[in-house]
Amino acid sequence: MEQNERLLHSSSFGAAAPAYAEHRPDYAQAAVRWALQPAPGLRVLDLGAGTGKLTAALVALGAEVIAVEPDPAMLTELGRALPAVRALPGSAEAVPLPDASVDAVVAGNAMHWFDMDVAGPEIARVLAPGGVLAGLWNVFDNQVDWVAQLERVSGSAAIGPRDTRSSWRAETAGAHLPRAGVVARFGSPEQTEFPHGQRRTADSLVATFATKAGVLVMPEQEREATLDPIRAFLTSRPETAHGEFTLPMLTGVLRVRRL
Repeated sequence: MEQNERLLHSSSFGAAAPAYAEHRPDYAQAAVRWALQPAPGLRVLDLGAGTGKLTAALVALGAEVIAVEPDPAMLTELGRALPAVRALPGSAEAVPLPDASVDAVVAGNAMHWFDMDVAGPEIARVLAPGGVLAGLWNVFDNQVDWVAQLERVSGSAAIGPRDTRSSWRAETAGAHLPRAGVVARFGSPEQTEFPHGQRRTADSLVATFATKAGVLVMPEQEREATLDPIRAFLTSRPETAHGEFTLPMLTGVLRVRRL
């Protein structure tokens, strides 16, 4: 993705912050535990925290969490949901924390937006020795037949290669690495995934797709032309047409240790 397009997409979420908070999935608790497992302590920075989906899971595990998010509207939603969490404006490229002040830096569906040539040194700076950097992504389990068909209907703006079980590992394997400079400060990456699911209806899953960056930046007519076939598919399938269903998902984790 070109730099200008990446910036456009990454800054698109604020306008849909309440919908993002309502419709985006949380993260599998087992995945969050695994992400933090090798950290030397429980001081955790949730970077690009959005509306606090991952923040809430970290708090539930007993972590001392600082949430950093560049978008004011997203930060407002986070503060509304988690008023006890310390939440700061800032970005991966300019982290408002002192050196070696956290034991883990995590990012939920956000690390792919970071400019790691700048963010990599910043993350290394705030991590204590032996600290952990982990990216988590919620992905569709396209090994399930109807989910694979939904992927074909949806198009890349709604379900991209980073969003599916079959390709998330390849798409995110290098997400923690800048092109130069800081790579020697981190160890070898580990990747794994954990079963997850989200209770949805046809309408609420369409609303979830409407919070995807590629859809948010579309003109209204194009957005509806993207969402209408998804809605038609979901209302035609026995698995999804009648009331609530569980959307088969996984939480994938990329984890590296600060040397």
